[in-house]
Amino acid sequence: MQIDPDSVAALIARLLARRGVERVFALCGGHIMPIWMRLDAEGIRIVDVRDERAAVHMAQAHAELTGTLGVALVTAGPGVTNAMTGIANAHVSRAPVLVVSGTNPTAQENRGGLQDLDHIHLVRSITRYARTVRDPALALAEFDEAIARAFGEGGEPGPAYIDVPTDVLRRVIPKPIQREEHLRAKPRPLIRPDPARIDEAVELLWGAKRVLVISGRGARGAGPELVELLDRLGAVYLDTGESRGLVPDAHAAVVGAMRGAVMGDADVILTVGRRLDFQLAYGSPAIFGEARFVRIADVPGELRDNRRGAVEILASPAAALRTLLGAAGNRTSSVDRGWAEALRHGHEERAAKLRRSMATAPAGSDGRLHPNRVLAALQEAIGEDAIVITDGGDFLSFARIGLAAPMMLDPGPFGCIGVGVPYGIAASLAFPDRTVLVATGDGAFGFNAIEVDTAVRNQAPVLIVVANNGAWQIEVHDQTVTHGKVVGTRLQFSDHAAMARAFGMHAERVETEAQLAPALARALAHRPALLDVVVTPEAVSSDAKTGLAWVPDLQPLAAWDDAERHWRNGD
Repeated sequence: MQIDPDSVAALIARLLARRGVERVFALCGGHIMPIWMRLDAEGIRIVDVRDERAAVHMAQAHAELTGTLGVALVTAGPGVTNAMTGIANAHVSRAPVLVVSGTNPTAQENRGGLQDLDHIHLVRSITRYARTVRDPALALAEFDEAIARAFGEGGEPGPAYIDVPTDVLRRVIPKPIQREEHLRAKPRPLIRPDPARIDEAVELLWGAKRVLVISGRGARGAGPELVELLDRLGAVYLDTGESRGLVPDAHAAVVGAMRGAVMGDADVILTVGRRLDFQLAYGSPAIFGEARFVRIADVPGELRDNRRGAVEILASPAAALRTLLGAAGNRTSSVDRGWAEALRHGHEERAAKLRRSMATAPAGSDGRLHPNRVLAALQEAIGEDAIVITDGGDFLSFARIGLAAPMMLDPGPFGCIGVGVPYGIAASLAFPDRTVLVATGDGAFGFNAIEVDTAVRNQAPVLIVVANNGAWQIEVHDQTVTHGKVVGTRLQFSDHAAMARAFGMHAERVETEAQLAPALARALAHRPALLDVVVTPEAVSSDAKTGLAWVPDLQPLAAWDDAERHWRNGD
């Protein structure tokens, strides 16, 4: 059956093309076939996956790395339920993703049809917009609204969901209703800051002695303004997983290795597009003391959660920072340069020590490689322009400090391990001329391991390195120390390279240091590729040591939890 070029399905594909969508991540099914075929007719590439969760993960990575809309297309029923984890991750990460599905033809709704399910009730709590389109005349307006909501117009950015009954997809939209106002791309709205709040922020920031700047996902797109602010103010800077690479590691303000010290020592803290979530101790005075906060964000959730600011500026971060710099003019900052330089010196010393220790990290008593030895080799091999995806629990803890790149993604605030392979595929398709590395633990790899088939079929030039320690190692450590017994947390030292080769991917198993560098060189030359690197389970990560596994009551880390208790008790 040919799909009419004026059908709902055709107009949806045309709208996406007009919005600049070049690829859609999808898994086919009868309920969405009309859209599927019209996407192809519009020249939009379909990246066909093996599981719908991976499709949404790929759409999210595309959105986060390119700043454009990520689109996933999944079929009805189990297609939508499989996608739920991906949707939830995009929801917590506030990523602009559009998820599109189909439903039973209207005459068969609620009659026990194949894959019949009320999707809207399932996804409403984890989407910014969720609608079923039953009237063809409303289709373009609904998709236009869904895309606007995904980008945060009217609230926080995040996933939007639309489904359409299959018979409606085939119906024609009358020409007069095919409105240009719905089809055309829209400029992103610019939120200008309140001048009075800007003046207050200048007084506080330029008058403070110890200023710490922390950025998050809301600061993406404001990198140049952020660097200029750091230069002019003389403040120190902490990045987070949400904005790694926004400020170069070589910048004099970067003091990541001194994170614990600076969080408790600053007298004014500027957050730019960053929630004060569990990764920042919820902004608690137990950790940050009585520091005053200046908070800049274009969405409420990044402006006033957990710790209210002495100054709160609701504005587009780049515009707010430009205005802030203009208002400060030639004013001399009061930041204690000696304080900032001492922190930077401490950071450089610790970073150099870390690099030395990583490069010489001894093997375990079992003879297997230390994870840090693997990371040191990876950092040397990938160059300075790579895109790095880190994934896992225990291995993520090592990789978080052991790898650096201009663009990085990790499981994010949802802690959604398993994103590595789909994120890496999407990244390598969006940036085929750059090295894309996925550094993942073996447990996390297993969630979406089948997507190596997707990488091969779509010729996605990604390098996947699996740190294979045969366990859910953080939990193994916690069970051993806390309970004296390991229960259900050991895996096999499976041959992941053999699996990847079965799908036609270049893959090798690495078991010794002598094998590592040559295997890396071959893998980089034959992407997509996978290296299954056997590492010792005896290496104990920082996350395993800090109480993350046993989930303290008040804070995510044991030391912070103790500090919170003492503070609350007035000790």
